[in-house]
Order: sequence, then structure tokens, then C-alpha cells
Amino acid sequence: MRRRSRGRGGFGRLFTVVAITQAAGCALSPQLRHTAAVQGDVVPVHDPAIIRAGNLYHLFATGHLSQKTGMLPWRTSEDLVHWRFRGAAFPELPGWTGETVPGARGLWAPDIIRVGGEYRLYYSVSTFGKNQSAIGLATAARLDPEMPSAWTDKGPVIASTGADDFNAIDPNAFVDRDGRQWLVFGSFWSGLKLVELDPATGLRKFGAAPVSLARRPVPGAIEAPFLIRRGGFYYLFASFDFCCRKLDSSYYTVVGRARTVQGPYADRSGRTMLDGGGSVVLHADLEPEGRWRGPGHVAILRGRPDRIVFHAYDAHNEGASTLQVRALDWTRDGWPVVRDYSKDIPLIP
Repeated sequence: MRRRSRGRGGFGRLFTVVAITQAAGCALSPQLRHTAAVQGDVVPVHDPAIIRAGNLYHLFATGHLSQKTGMLPWRTSEDLVHWRFRGAAFPELPGWTGETVPGARGLWAPDIIRVGGEYRLYYSVSTFGKNQSAIGLATAARLDPEMPSAWTDKGPVIASTGADDFNAIDPNAFVDRDGRQWLVFGSFWSGLKLVELDPATGLRKFGAAPVSLARRPVPGAIEAPFLIRRGGFYYLFASFDFCCRKLDSSYYTVVGRARTVQGPYADRSGRTMLDGGGSVVLHADLEPEGRWRGPGHVAILRGRPDRIVFHAYDAHNEGASTLQVRALDWTRDGWPVVRDYSKDIPLIP
């Protein structure tokens, strides 16, 4: 989510999405099965986080005090197509946020992970244009939308102030191949950071200092990191340019990969993400005829196939921020592509 206003850096490429409605009892062709449009309560959704628990997919998103959806609105689906609003993880801002981030009016950009028998829900607290921010943590033994009070807030994980060169928002929790736990985060300022977590608590490991993973030269915007591990690589997804401008949003999504979780991450051309690199996964779609603008703040749901979950602004609905779910494929040399988007790149059979 955009937190700072600088000059616009456009990237006007076409983001092609084929969306069809899956009628009951109507089988889709193999070429189109993955393009069923989401239905139900999918607006407004911004900065989605997703996890599967049993037979349900649980989705959390940014929430503001001014919205009826509450703090971290909660939706569920059985099939990733039909979505139902189930309430909110929090009825109000956690008490500690008033002193740590004065003026905060919402909980932004959540992330959720299961560690052992515990669900850990990370969230951002900030105000637009400032880096006096914090990332908080809440835990629950099970995911039950009928019992939102089951969440126990654990307070801040990491915070930033005006004296820091980073912005402590947009968290993504991750477990590496050795079982070490990490939090990648960041928005604008000096870019994306990585800090180690205490596996027992999910909080910041004592003495752990943030390290840089990616940045862009001013005024280039970068935020919303997401890490996955596939094969022998770690993949770092990030959003470039500007969200939150409805149909004028220039957001787009890039990726780099590395052999170690601490990097260095590089794109297909070999340019590192610390040098502003990143291979495009979702284009901004600034073409006048395009429906979906500014796709970004992605979450990756692993499975067969993998899914990329994100928000985009709907030109058919006054630029409303809308949930999107697409299948994520991989090239033969191990790079992610979105189906019906990069047809010229050979995919794994």
C-alpha cells in the first residue's frame, strides 16, 4: 500500500486477464479452467493475505476505522472463486498503537502464517506519508470467523520512526529451508528489509538487525514484499510504483531470486534488486481499454497450480479495489508467469 507521495513513475504495459464466470454445472475447457472470475464479497479488497485451513481458504485485507468491514476484514471461500465476508479480526485498533503510531486510523497489509499449532497474523500500523510505523502480531489456535475474539494481540514486532531510513509496514513471514523464521517488510524509503524472528514467539529475535534485500533509486517506489522457496531458489516478489490512485494507479509486480534467503536477489537479466532490478510478473495496464489497473501487493498460495492473489483497480467499477486470484505457472528455467499473460514463454508441461 502506498505510504508516500512522490513523482509518478509509470510503467504502461498491458496486463491481460481473461475473466469468465463459472456457471454451475458448466465444465470449463482445460485452457480456461484457471480463469474463473472471483464472485461474492470481493470489493473492497486491498493488500490481501491468504491461507488454507482445512476445507476453507481464509483471506484478510487492509481495514480502516471509516469502513464497515472493520479492522482486517475476514473472508472465506471453499474454491477460491466464491467469497463470503465473515467479519473482522479486530473490532478496533489494539491499545498499544495509539502511543506507537499516533493518528493511525486502520490496520494495513496483513500477512498470515501457521507455525506448529498456532496461526500468526501480522499487520501494519501507520499513517500516509510517514514512516512512524509498526508491525504487530496476533495469534490464534484456530481460524474461526465466528470467534474473532480468539485472536490474542502480542504487540509490536518491529517499529520505525522518522529517524530510521526504513518503513516498518507490509510484513510477510517466512520459514527458510533450515527452519529459521524471517520477516520481510518495507515500503518506500530505503526499500525492503529482512529481519529474523524468534520461532517460539513470532516476535523479532533478540539482537536481530534488519538487512536490505531490495531498493529503487528515488523517486522509484517499492513495497509489499513476499517470499517463497521453490527448488533451489528463494523468490522475492515486490510491488513497484504507485497504488491507491484508483484508475490512475501505476502499481506493477516484479520478482527476483537468490540462492539464500538473505540474497542477493536478481532478475532474469542478472540485475540485482538492490540495484533496482526485478522481472515483471504483472504489468500496470495503463492502456485505455484495459479493465484491471495497478495489480499488486501479491500473496502466493502454494498448490497445484500455485496461485497469485492480489488486488487490482476495476475500470468497470469506478476504480474499486478488487480481489484477484490467478494461476501462477513456471517457465522451464524457473521463473514465475501468470497464465494467459506470457504465452510466448514455454511452461513446464
